[in-house]
Amino acid sequence: MERINRWRAHGGWQEVWRHDSAETGTPMAFSIFLPDTEGPRPVVWYLSGLTCTWANVTEKGDFRAACARHGLILVAPDTSPRGDEVPDDPDGAYDFGLGAGFYVDATQAPFARHYRMRSYIEAELPALVGAQFPADMERQAITGHSMGGHGALTIGLRNPGRFRSVSAFAPIVAPGDCPWGQKALGGYLGPDRADWAEYDACRLIEAGARLPALKVDQGAADGFLESQLMPERLREACSASGQPLELALHDGYDHSYYFISSFMSEHLDWHAAHLTA
Repeated sequence: MERINRWRAHGGWQEVWRHDSAETGTPMAFSIFLPDTEGPRPVVWYLSGLTCTWANVTEKGDFRAACARHGLILVAPDTSPRGDEVPDDPDGAYDFGLGAGFYVDATQAPFARHYRMRSYIEAELPALVGAQFPADMERQAITGHSMGGHGALTIGLRNPGRFRSVSAFAPIVAPGDCPWGQKALGGYLGPDRADWAEYDACRLIEAGARLPALKVDQGAADGFLESQLMPERLREACSASGQPLELALHDGYDHSYYFISSFMSEHLDWHAAHLTA
């Protein structure tokens, strides 16, 4: 593993690391903020959205002051494998292929070899972080934006007991029912919708999966609100199942990092309360 950059910030270190991934078969990069707090520290995972890398939230997320205040490590991985050998959308579209791994383990050619973001996020990267950094892996939380919100919700729901809290900014909550999700899940997993269910937060909740604490913030001026995100689907699934949910709709906010950065500290305060309880 190689550290490729490091900056002093908010009484801690913002670092970027690269390593060879066994799961994706490619080099993978991630950013990690390490506060100066002594002892093993709780970990918050942040999963980014379509077209993003680790850099988007690292440069625009405004998370370091809150992480330093609470003594939280924040890890932001990439959104897909990358490299000349990694297949991309044949039409060069932004919503499939490079930068759009959707946090699944692909089963369809030619994507199955490299697009294994589920196993990378659920297993390989946590093992690396736990071994290499002062991380308390008994105290983890996860959050994300859009496609990354989908990843945070589904990874949390599939791994009961791992995360003390789960949150999301403008998540894709029912990918089987929106164009982004239908394209991605069909392309990576094939046409059988039964194979999509484990990557659909609403379906997982309806099937009995639960989270100890769930918080979602959504911009009311988000251009993807009705066609792709559909937070009411999540509210309905949680209400019917008894899954606690804090869902807030914010007037005037869109889908950008202006929205995310406005509420990032609030999310980290909320996660810290669960991680230190």
